[in-house]
Amino acid sequence: MNRFFPEGSLLGTPENKAAVSSISALREAMEKGTVLEGRAGVCDSGHNLIVDLPCGKGIIPRTEGAVGIEDGSTRDIALITKVNRPVCFKVTDISEENGKAGITLSRRAVQQECIEKYISELRPGDIIPARVTHLEQFGAFVDIGCGLPSLIPIDAVSVSRISHPGDRFVPGQLIKAVVKDVCGSRVWLSHKELLGTWEENAAAFSCGETVSGIVRSVEDYGIFVELAPNLAGLAEPRAGVKAGQRTGVYIKALIPEKMKVKLIIVDVFDEELPPDPINYFIPEDVGHIDRWRYSAENSEKVIETIFE
Repeated sequence: MNRFFPEGSLLGTPENKAAVSSISALREAMEKGTVLEGRAGVCDSGHNLIVDLPCGKGIIPRTEGAVGIEDGSTRDIALITKVNRPVCFKVTDISEENGKAGITLSRRAVQQECIEKYISELRPGDIIPARVTHLEQFGAFVDIGCGLPSLIPIDAVSVSRISHPGDRFVPGQLIKAVVKDVCGSRVWLSHKELLGTWEENAAAFSCGETVSGIVRSVEDYGIFVELAPNLAGLAEPRAGVKAGQRTGVYIKALIPEKMKVKLIIVDVFDEELPPDPINYFIPEDVGHIDRWRYSAENSEKVIETIFE
């Protein structure tokens, strides 16, 4: 069973609260090698992380802050950006001087164990939890376990094209991702394969309905409107329509063999809304897929992912 979850998963659990509640509890956790979490309150001038614990302040020395800090493959910005966020750690030393306890912690040790016992065992097609950490134009960075980063490229977020990962995710969001490849501690991810096939998405709609949508792109020949993250349709050109606008559309036709949805725009308006909750089509108890075919069964066009 996976013991290495994205940071923030342990912080509020009764087990974690009990383990950081006192010096004696921390000593027991140190002896057992237990993975714990706390909130980093400060990154000092030496880039050491100071973790706020109920029984005192713990220090994560700079070189223990993350895998790769010591050899320079991970930059110090990875430590600075952890301030006011949960961080995982193991207790490596507890000393007492003048009645005060000095608590030394290591985040690097947890990450190294995560790589050896979790990341190294991942295979293409594995479905894993991930937490969105920050968004860039080219993709979403996620924590796949103990603060270890990976990237979901923007073209792998969904079948429906988006202009920015913020159209689909928000920082801090816990999502699922599917492994495309693994090399050492590096993991390549995708997301669209978990959002359903053309037929699964189209089954939620019927001809003659008027439904809500989002304008994703405006072309000379028509307007692409997203009905679901993995389903978009084409409406006829209409003046004044812009990408990102909300719209009401009439479903004129659903054509499985061509994987097309013909739409008529009824109304269009500006409204800033957060991304819709993600609807995954993979059952909770399914942790791996070998193949995903988006195309409708009788479609001549084949769109699929084979995980090898």
